[in-house]
Amino acid sequence: MNGTVVTHFILLAFADLHEFQYLLSFAFLLTYVTCILGNIFIIILVRTDFTLSSPMYFFISLFSALEIMFVSSTVPKLLANLVAANNKITFTGCIVQMYAFDSLGVTECYLLAVMVFDRHLAISNPLRYSSIMTHTFRTELAIFPWLVGFGTILIPVIFTAQLKFCGPNIIDHFFCDFAQLQRLSSSDPFVSRVATSVTGAFDGVLPFLIIMGLYINIIISVVKIKTEQGKQKAFSTCTSHLIVSSLFYGTAIIVYVNPGGTNHDKCLALMYTAFTPVINPFIYTFRNEDVKKAFRKLTTSHICNTISTPRIKIVPVPGS
Repeated sequence: MNGTVVTHFILLAFADLHEFQYLLSFAFLLTYVTCILGNIFIIILVRTDFTLSSPMYFFISLFSALEIMFVSSTVPKLLANLVAANNKITFTGCIVQMYAFDSLGVTECYLLAVMVFDRHLAISNPLRYSSIMTHTFRTELAIFPWLVGFGTILIPVIFTAQLKFCGPNIIDHFFCDFAQLQRLSSSDPFVSRVATSVTGAFDGVLPFLIIMGLYINIIISVVKIKTEQGKQKAFSTCTSHLIVSSLFYGTAIIVYVNPGGTNHDKCLALMYTAFTPVINPFIYTFRNEDVKKAFRKLTTSHICNTISTPRIKIVPVPGS
């Protein structure tokens, strides 16, 4: 960071939509609160209902916790920008936000791959699934995405943080990311861009290819199932994950293949940074019979406990 003159950056966010600032603030606040509550609900449900103790629901609860952190890396600053016009971010804060956002994004990519691997193992090797997916192996699979995410992103972050920034400090986005900082750099960002591209291929393209390959094998395995009921049950355990993966990768790939910095790109970025994390709890809830049963059981139990709570009757003591 030697030679860096710029001490802070200005995040433009949606400054050109000034007349809609309050409406956007309310929409993003509602989105953020819904995301937090929805994912916390899934975590609590999985942790309290023994019928949801399988590895699949363990990974879903872990994914929900990750979604909370992922959306919290960008949306609170966006809300501060819209509500309080606090559009400044320090150089260090920008680097930290970039590292947190991209690390959590990569972690999500690999966790999605781990989740589809779990479904592939359950469908392709149902008899050996329990012996393979032990508690130790499940824990190792859960830790792996975090190590990859926070380890690999450190490389392009270090190269980007060492760039010199002596000119413009205005970022036409609502959060800090590699492309925006590289464009503002006063020094040659070639090494930083190469490191970002290589890391992006490993962190984004590789898990995407793994997911596609595993789903092809899942489809082949499901086709071999003789009964229609068996096929339907096998597919039902994968549809929610497939929808979530498609939403996340679909918008992210469009943005990062052609990062133009326009409002169109910022709206697409909002899809995978804010709105997709909100939709995910509803996808896993409404499309999953086990989760719906657990929810009904939790609701019924709470109502019954409320109704059956005994009232304390005060009996007067003779002579008092």
